[in-house]
Amino acid sequence: MNPFGPSTLIRRFDTLGMRDVGIVGGKNASLGEMFRHLKPKGIKVPDGFATTAEAYWDFLDANKLRLKIEDSLAGLNVKNVEDLATRGQRVRQMILAAELPQDLKTEIAKAYAELGGRKSAAHAELEVAVRSSATAEDLPGASFAGQQETFLNIRGADALLDAVKRCFASLFTNRAIAYRVEKGFDHMQVALSVGVQRMVRSDLAAAGVMFTIDTESGFRDVILINASYGLGESVVLGKVTPDQYYVFKPLLKEKFRPIVGKRLGSKATKIMYSLEGTSSTREVAVAQEDRSRFCLTDDEVLQLARWGVEIEKYYSKLAKQDRPMDIEWAKDGKTGELFIVQARPETVQAGKDLNVIKTYSLKKPGKVLTTGLAVGSKIGAGKVRNIKDAQGMDAFKDGEVLVTEMTDPDWVPVMKRAAAIVTASGGRTCHAAIVSRELGTPAVVGTGDAPRVLKDGMPVTVSCAEGEAGKAYDGILPFEIKTTKLAGISKPKTKIMLNLAEPEQAFEYSFLPNDGVGLARIEFIFSDYVKIHPLALLNYDTLAPETKQAIDALTLDYADKKQYFVDRMAEGIGMLAAAFYPKDVIVRASDFKTNEYAKLVGGAEFEPKESNPMIGWRGASRYYDPKYTEAFKLECAAYKKVREEMGLKNVILMIPFCRTPEEGKAVLKVMEQAGLKRGKDGLKIYVMVEIPSNIILADKFAEIFDGFSIGSNDLTQLTLGVDRDSALVSHLYDEMSPAIYASLSHVIQVAKQKKIKVGICGQAPSDFPEFTEFLVREGIDSISLNPDTVIKTTLDVLKLEKEKR
Repeated sequence: MNPFGPSTLIRRFDTLGMRDVGIVGGKNASLGEMFRHLKPKGIKVPDGFATTAEAYWDFLDANKLRLKIEDSLAGLNVKNVEDLATRGQRVRQMILAAELPQDLKTEIAKAYAELGGRKSAAHAELEVAVRSSATAEDLPGASFAGQQETFLNIRGADALLDAVKRCFASLFTNRAIAYRVEKGFDHMQVALSVGVQRMVRSDLAAAGVMFTIDTESGFRDVILINASYGLGESVVLGKVTPDQYYVFKPLLKEKFRPIVGKRLGSKATKIMYSLEGTSSTREVAVAQEDRSRFCLTDDEVLQLARWGVEIEKYYSKLAKQDRPMDIEWAKDGKTGELFIVQARPETVQAGKDLNVIKTYSLKKPGKVLTTGLAVGSKIGAGKVRNIKDAQGMDAFKDGEVLVTEMTDPDWVPVMKRAAAIVTASGGRTCHAAIVSRELGTPAVVGTGDAPRVLKDGMPVTVSCAEGEAGKAYDGILPFEIKTTKLAGISKPKTKIMLNLAEPEQAFEYSFLPNDGVGLARIEFIFSDYVKIHPLALLNYDTLAPETKQAIDALTLDYADKKQYFVDRMAEGIGMLAAAFYPKDVIVRASDFKTNEYAKLVGGAEFEPKESNPMIGWRGASRYYDPKYTEAFKLECAAYKKVREEMGLKNVILMIPFCRTPEEGKAVLKVMEQAGLKRGKDGLKIYVMVEIPSNIILADKFAEIFDGFSIGSNDLTQLTLGVDRDSALVSHLYDEMSPAIYASLSHVIQVAKQKKIKVGICGQAPSDFPEFTEFLVREGIDSISLNPDTVIKTTLDVLKLEKEKR
């Protein structure tokens, strides 16, 4: 029942649902759906009301605007940016000069007063957000970021009526006109509903967006949350580089705390209410202290993630199919409460064909000019066109690389013509990222310096094919594209696993046919996530001032420096484990050499100088040594957090470079002291087989470890006595030497006798098919490969197993 009587001009949220998309558009219908059905489940949605499509048509008819609009847009070529701008401006001016019908004014004022708990609109000063919702908007396959306008901090009936008219006019923004033409929508068949919603005072706290799918890979088991201070428009429009969080969905319901990724954003500015006027906002600088800390607590991140799961679950049930969602949220600075202020279907990654993988790769390296966050996984190249504002768009030519501070919806026509896009600000969910993703255009956002270092006419190659970091290279570099069809590929009996190092690549690689991760190298996490030597964090008070300063810059949000190490390590490992859950993810404990540890911040103060680090103080020998034990225990604390707090018990730990069984026992004792007891809560601990003593004493090692993983690189150099980095003896380095084959055959047979797992994670199977053939014929349990060789090797193994039968 409409609480405003027989009128069909206004509908309150508590009377709306998804069945009303044709009446109030996708945004407002979705708000009504959530308000009615999800608010009772504890998901907070601000109350409000919406004008209907009928109200919009009445407005046009009362001012005789239909024919005038049609005439103004007749024969328009949307590729002519200047003509589009002229005609769009003309239509918007017509609407802004027109008068709202009196009955519509009356009903809006009445609804506004009642929303604010007042009897009269004259006394209502409730702050509201006024949002546009087109009747053809936010439908699967028909959605685009920022088609119409939103007006925030509207106070007073007169300001509200003016905002409603401005929303009507925004149905004819240049980008909206162009979008409808390209999608085949008749301008006179799309109406505009205006949603009026209680304003959440996020200007005093934080706001952002949340996706129930990874926006880059299409991986569906994570929630991605972007957050920044102030109003959410800072994040949506890409004005800031926000904080970023990943939460693993499957384990949320089991009361774990699976925040598997956190990245601190710069958050340099925020949008706040202006104290002057009735509808203005202002952009202000964020204090350095606030920039250096996350704007949400872990509890708030988990709360939002749980809401995201509930919203996705509800809309999927409604649609009778999986429905990943794009959600806007806000935190009220007065009450500390979180709210959901908008939700719509995600339309890009949700429609991705997971049976086809396209892999882009550069054929040769180049000079990196700037780095930011990669959007997508493609590569694009062209000449730079540096545009400061919308007035410069006319100069843009097809196939150029668009470089700018940030984009907004008016830039879409130019973005469609770009070979690639590079922005100075923004995060993964900013306007430039969302539109680039939908267009399939490679983009690098949040570089900080792109407009300064990328000059007009400069030839560049923009690569998003190298993990999370997107790069702009000097010059036009050659690249290739490989297309792989996954449908129909069977699983061999021999497990095919992956060798991985970079957590950001894990979601994408999880779509390859695989049995988990056979080698997760954490050295990359050490050097790229942590960056600091663990002993420097443990001995912070004794460090030189310049070292303290470098550590302080990296640990700004941490009073407890040790916890910084644990959290950063756990996040990197957690992302790897989440991507392949519940399959095994075998994590090799840190295996830097002393010269590599020394390169970490503060490392030079704690690492000895060795003449031959390759066979020096590395692997197991460090872990139980009193000079390093406490540092290894920090590493153990990270593993413990991944398994117990995040709930990712698919992590198997592996000890590298363990020279004797006695060393193995000493390491296991330290791990048990750190809360990692072999066998407890299903914990398995493997050992690397990479030293001749591991082969000779394989039966002894099998008594104290749960599995073997052969490292063919070190095993080859130590068995043959060859420095693999020396060109002088490189001709003797041969993984297929009879000595190596004999060693592998022996250790595989011992593993089978002792009934423990045995796999290989060295480079050789990725490089030599005949090496793989030997392993399969010997009956190895698993082969772990570099991702680019997985498909080919899987097919080879299937053939070999068939022949073996």
